[in-house]
Amino acid sequence: MLLEIPNVFTAEEAAKIRQTLAQANWVDGKVTAGYISAQVKQNAQLAQDDPLAGQIGNLIIQRLTQNPVFMSGALPRRILPPLFNRYEGGQAFGFHVDNSVRKFPDAAERMRTDLSATLFFSEPQDYDGGELIIRDTFGERSVKLAAGSLVLYPGTSLHKVTPVTRGARISSFFWIESMIREDSQRALLFDMDIAVQRLARDDPDHPSVVELTGVYHNLVRRWADV
Repeated sequence: MLLEIPNVFTAEEAAKIRQTLAQANWVDGKVTAGYISAQVKQNAQLAQDDPLAGQIGNLIIQRLTQNPVFMSGALPRRILPPLFNRYEGGQAFGFHVDNSVRKFPDAAERMRTDLSATLFFSEPQDYDGGELIIRDTFGERSVKLAAGSLVLYPGTSLHKVTPVTRGARISSFFWIESMIREDSQRALLFDMDIAVQRLARDDPDHPSVVELTGVYHNLVRRWADV
């Protein structure tokens, strides 16, 4: 399931974050790439231990855990601290698959990367190229969202970032371990949750609201890995 979530930050908030990040100390993006990915990765990245990364990363997680669409679509168990990258001057990231397991910074704890996320901070009209291309069984999807918007997609997906030939593409990227491992099960639960919410809004006294809510939670109980 590929899910676009608009307005995690307003355009004004995204602009302030972008301006702050533009003045940050960037390093070679290969520092967090695996052996294969490093061969096709050309970008700059904010160091994981940079205080700015922690400050903005915490704000991102706070916003997302208060976002009902994200919570319904991801059903997060753990979220890896967000990272930040910048593409410019023809930089790109060729097709790759994200590492299946990643380590938390400064800890021995590891987590599965069930879901990948990209949160855009640059407005699409301010740079050429930089599309996130996600390939799945239905073909390729091109994603280039407004500043402050996020795309969530399965960590199993083959994906790339096309060359940025004008301007700069600044974004945050990170991974989520879901309570529900299987993407198909998460998609079913998301569709059911949205439908139940719609029914509850349109006909709050309908007895199916309670019944379907029970079915939803029993499916979560059956499939959850916690």
